[in-house]
Amino acid sequence: MNLHQLICLCAYFLTYSYKVKAVSRKDYGARIIGGHIAFAGQFPFAAAVHVQTADSKFFCGGALTGNDWVITAGHCVYNAVLFTIQLGSNHLESDDPNRMTVATSTYILHPDFNPEAIENDIGLIKFRRPIDYNIYLNPVFPMGFSLVDDAPVYVLGWGQISDSDPELSNELRYLFIRTISNAECRTIYGDQITDTMVCVVGNYNEGTCVGDNGSPLVASNGKYYALVGVASFVSANGCESTDPSGYTRTFPYLEWIQNNTREEQKLYE
Repeated sequence: MNLHQLICLCAYFLTYSYKVKAVSRKDYGARIIGGHIAFAGQFPFAAAVHVQTADSKFFCGGALTGNDWVITAGHCVYNAVLFTIQLGSNHLESDDPNRMTVATSTYILHPDFNPEAIENDIGLIKFRRPIDYNIYLNPVFPMGFSLVDDAPVYVLGWGQISDSDPELSNELRYLFIRTISNAECRTIYGDQITDTMVCVVGNYNEGTCVGDNGSPLVASNGKYYALVGVASFVSANGCESTDPSGYTRTFPYLEWIQNNTREEQKLYE
């Protein structure tokens, strides 16, 4: 039994208010299980975020939300000293001429973020200088109203395609999936699910996992994508379980996002 399994086992006996423990956000990574390979320019806001702290390196997803900002999970920026962000390409490793790499160390963490909990799990990364948009590099903006239950959404990210393969995917993958009500999500995770979170349905061998940490949850009206969530946590039962995964809703944080980016964020109404 490894340390992670022991932690999860202890959590089960110590915490009786919910059936499944959400995976600790120290288990960084990014995975889309059972997903489709995205075509070039399909999600031009997708950001691959390589994070370095004083004593570790890990990978997170993110979304371009302005020409000098990426939005991601709070735990992805917590204690970071350097970000290396890849934009404009669906491939983590390639000679794709559309790929842009940005290095920066500037971030803003939500003031109510708690590294021991899963609330207020949202953060912003600022580039040193603005970037230029093109068909492969374009922002996504927060939706200007609250996401309803049973909403069709896209989840996306780079990463493991099965529990048995620990490697990140070189190609961006996505799934078309649905949200569930917070009441339904609480039947799995209990009262740790708050109104600032949203869960997406878990299907066998299909869904997000230990991560896609920081990756965007987006809705589409046929012409545009709108940002509705940021990947926050997953079940300790594994990537291929049927448990839902959790996102931080962006709608409750619109004012915080706008105030900190100091620009008029476009909202999709």
